[in-house]
Order: sequence, then structure tokens, then C-alpha cells
Amino acid sequence: MSDDEDVAPAPKRTRVYYGSLEEKERERLSSETGRGSDGVKAGLRALGEPIILFGEGPADRRERLRGVLSVVGPDALKKSRRDEERAKRSKDECQQTWYHEGSASLKDARLWLARYSLPLAIKRLEAARAYREIPEATRAIRQQELQNSLRNLNNFCSQIGDDRPISFCHFSADSKMLATASWSGLCKLWSVPDCSLIRTLRGHNTHVGAIVFRPEAGVSLDKSDVNLASCATDGTVKLWNLESDEPVADIEGHNDRVSRVAWHPSGRFLGTTSYDHSWRLWDLEVQEEILHQEGHSKGVHDIHFHPDGSLAATGGLDAFGRVWDLRTGRCIVFLEGHLSEIYSVHFSPNGYHLATGSGDNTCKVWELRTRKCLYTVPAHQNLLSSVRFQPTDGHFLLTGAYDNTAKVWSHPGWTPLKTLAGHEGKVMGVDVSPDGKLVATCSYDRTFKLWLSE
Repeated sequence: MSDDEDVAPAPKRTRVYYGSLEEKERERLSSETGRGSDGVKAGLRALGEPIILFGEGPADRRERLRGVLSVVGPDALKKSRRDEERAKRSKDECQQTWYHEGSASLKDARLWLARYSLPLAIKRLEAARAYREIPEATRAIRQQELQNSLRNLNNFCSQIGDDRPISFCHFSADSKMLATASWSGLCKLWSVPDCSLIRTLRGHNTHVGAIVFRPEAGVSLDKSDVNLASCATDGTVKLWNLESDEPVADIEGHNDRVSRVAWHPSGRFLGTTSYDHSWRLWDLEVQEEILHQEGHSKGVHDIHFHPDGSLAATGGLDAFGRVWDLRTGRCIVFLEGHLSEIYSVHFSPNGYHLATGSGDNTCKVWELRTRKCLYTVPAHQNLLSSVRFQPTDGHFLLTGAYDNTAKVWSHPGWTPLKTLAGHEGKVMGVDVSPDGKLVATCSYDRTFKLWLSE
């Protein structure tokens, strides 16, 4: 071929279709919806149509899809698929962990908590090592003596505390005062062990859910300082001192019932739980809310802080418990196993056991080192309202329930040691004095009782 000869362009390749127009339309439809019968079914499903009708064959199904597309338009199928992909991406994004940017005060508080908790953790581990050095026979004798004294617990004092049910009771750090909260809206301070009234705290207008002493209240805190905190069903949280009948401050923020309040071991922070599905951490030093934590799918009923001050445990109406690392903000343990709402959570002084009381009539003890349930105590015949470990060394567990009783259980072993019977109504709260000598129970029958080992 010479250079001056023209080169003919390559012929355009065209597709020759041998067959009827109906078969051509069938292939076009198959290419849009996928190959074969499965593709037609997928197309019908994407358009919200039933994929199979009674007595319908593949050809009839394809014809029905064609009829639907002729009505909604040929682009409807593509649009439906785009919507499905968008919904799938949105679902994947919802399942991802995401974080809010925290404030500078929260960062400072987390650093402060780390510096506070680490020395306490070291001391706790040293005490555990020293306890292990004690001969096993000596430890067994001590445990046996404690259990014998607990079997001799008897009603030492019974006092009518209000004209409405008493919902909560809590000992002061020196074991010389008991605070009670009532559905009348009143909170009262009682001397221990003679149960004489010291002061009536007036400020709430509705059911009070809890009142708790600040750590070191009655020991090193001045009476004019904030010594107590209380909460009510109208969402209010109030702070009190030991000199006035009126609250010294109000804390506002929750939009629903506040069921419990708890002091951090340092006394600097206050935790509050609410039925708005969240719990909050307040820094009284800077006088502001530093953390608004969500995570439960229903209301959060109770909160308790780890003895080192590094963790917080919450129990919710969603039947789940969560353990939060206050230094990082992460949920590090998810407690799944209860069949009903969790109404009480409490850390053992040993630092690695956590008790939860539930509406399923059981108390579960969790091993935080393995993140598993260690033992399920079939504790009562009605829902558990409160659980408490012995505050000194955690060698027994106290539970209170709506079957009108409180019970004492050995730890470890979980054998029943004593049933505290005497209330005529639901036991709504229990507590153990910091010196470990007294047990307090409060009830729907408007009384509170002190129990002492004779």
C-alpha cells in the first residue's frame, strides 16, 4: 500500500439482534434488574411490590414488573436502589462510634481524676497484697467471726420518719448521722444510734429520690460547707449544709426525673442520673456541668463511683449496666444479663466486684477483671430496690427489696446470713454505716430501722 492511498475507516460495529421485539424488551429488563428470575424479584422488592403472587410464573412476574415500570417510570428502579444504598450507608454511620469535642474544663477534670485515682489504686493494691500475706487460717477465722456477728443482727431502733413513704437513707462518714428522704418532699437528719431528729431540710416540693452525705461530712468538712445533695422527681437537685434548713444551691440541667445522686470519693464532683436517658457530672470547684453522658436507651436510675475515683457505674431501665472510665470518657464494661430494669449498682471496696439489683428479683455480682457475671444471687421475691457492699472490706452484701425484707449475704460464697424482717411495706433503701457496725433500712411503711449485732 502506497503512502498516498487513503485508508478506509474501520466499520462501526453494530449489534444485530435476532429475535422478536418481546425478547429484546425482556433482555433490556433483565439488564436493568439483574440476570434471570432473581433480578426480577429484586426489582419488584425495590419498588415495594410483592415478589411472588400465587400461581405466578417467571414470565408473568416479568410482565408484572414491566407493567409497574410503565406506570412509575423507567428511572424509578434506579432511584429506589440509590435510596437503599443511601439508607445502608446511613445505618453503617449510625453504628460507628462518634465523639463530641469536650470543653477545656472537662479535659482539666479528666487529668485531675487521673492524678487523684492512681495513688488510691496503688494503696488499694498494696492493701490487697498485705491481706494475702495473712495466713489463710487466720483469714478464715476472721470471716467466720464476722458471719456469726451478722447472724445476730437484730432490730435496734425503729422510728417513724415521715407521714409519707421514706425512699432513701444514708449514713454520714463518721457514722453519727443518718439522712432520710421522703415522698413528702422533706429530708431529715437523725442522730445515730438514738434516732433523735436533728434537722428537717425543706426545699423540695415533690417526691425526693435520694439524699447523700458528701465524703468527710461530719469529719473534716465545716458545717457551713456543702455537706449533702438531694434530688427529686421534678428534675431538681439541691445542695445543703449542716447549719440551715434551706438549700444553699440548686443545680439545674436535667429535663426529667432525677432518680439518684452520688458523690465522687474526692467530694469535688457530683453525679446525677435522670430519666432523660443520661447522667451528668458536675464539678463543684468550677461550679458547672462538665459532662453530659448518654448511652442508655431508657432512663438511668442509679450511679456509683469506684472507690479509687476512676470509674462510674450506671444502671438503667433498659436492663443494662455500664461502667465508664472517667479519665477517658469511654464505656469500658457493658453489663448484660438482667431481664428487667436495674435499680441499684454498687462497687465493692476490693475494686473489682460490682453488684447490681434488678426488677427481675435477682442481684448479680460482676467480675470487672473478666467482664463477666460472677454469680447471680436469687435474692428476693420481688424487685430489688437497693444493694450495698460492706464499706470497710466488702465481706458481706446487703440487699433490700419490695418483698418487705432486707437480706445479708456472705462475700465470697453468697450464702444467706440473715433476713432483716420487720417492715410492713416495701424496703426502698438500705445502707451500712462506714464503721460497719450498723445497718439502716427505710420503707414504704414510713419508718426507718437500725439493725445492730448484739
